[in-house]
Amino acid sequence: MTYQEILEAARTCSGPYCKACPVCNGRACKNTMPGPGAKGSGTVAIRNYEAWQDICLNMDTITVNQPVDTSYTFFGQRYELPVFAGPVGAVKLHYGDKLTDLAYNDILGPGCAQAGIAAFTGDGADPEVFAGAAKAIGQNGGKGSPTVMPWDRDTIFAKLDDAKASGAKVFAMDIDAAGLPFLKGLTPPAGSKTVAELREIIDYAGVPFLIKGVMTVKGARKALEAGAAGIVVSNHGGRVLDGVPATAAVLPAIADAVKGQMTVLVDGGIRTGVDVCKALALGADAVILARPYVTAVYGGGIEGVKALTRKLKGELEDTMAMCGVHSLAEISRDIIF
Repeated sequence: MTYQEILEAARTCSGPYCKACPVCNGRACKNTMPGPGAKGSGTVAIRNYEAWQDICLNMDTITVNQPVDTSYTFFGQRYELPVFAGPVGAVKLHYGDKLTDLAYNDILGPGCAQAGIAAFTGDGADPEVFAGAAKAIGQNGGKGSPTVMPWDRDTIFAKLDDAKASGAKVFAMDIDAAGLPFLKGLTPPAGSKTVAELREIIDYAGVPFLIKGVMTVKGARKALEAGAAGIVVSNHGGRVLDGVPATAAVLPAIADAVKGQMTVLVDGGIRTGVDVCKALALGADAVILARPYVTAVYGGGIEGVKALTRKLKGELEDTMAMCGVHSLAEISRDIIF
């Protein structure tokens, strides 16, 4: 199955909002919520994508000719490349009624495992969504990260019990999800967390815990103070606050501030293996892609997930080779023009 075939199939079942565009750049869906668009003006998702396109690379082919190694170790677990599928919830609302959240995760998890990567799975007001996602991770050898929304303390602890039962080695919180319009006024309530509240949650988790939704050096240092093992530099694809910068723009300063003290991931507009290489050069340890994997699941199921991952891996290998680097450890800002 080719990526083009995946897109064509996804267009037949991805609902009225997502167009399964040839390039997922945020323009066609712009400010459609419900749907995959961004909040307010809808320009943040577009900004995310365009920021990666504006970064150029230095080519260097006067170097040793040897195979490229894209493998990545994430808290003791080895993966084929530094790419994770992102957490997505309410797929039936935003992407079409072909799949429920439970069905989506039952495809995404095995697909990622077979492709040599893992998924950050989503959450929802229905407790069965998180529990089902955690179970799917457990069925794939504990590879993946159950990602909880910033609910009240008791709800989070109950969900973390499900995560522990899954055997997952890493948990995460989508802390900026407090800004999602469709979470407002829900029961259980969702909202911001203090450093002290995060510390209590992280201590209860008992495994490496990542905070997703960090966009400033100040925020990264707060996450570090709370005991987080890592962060995801993310503006939630523009879905929680309009008018924020692109993740590519803030990544270098954040990575410089906490590098060596915690793992740094980034998402937002990353669409190709070339983009992955740029993100690593700017200081990320790995990247997350969400919308493209939704399209892959809707358009091709497990085979779609595997096909997208193969595409990303091939592009990353080619980019690294043409920039004269042969392992992830060799990627630095020297390859940025």
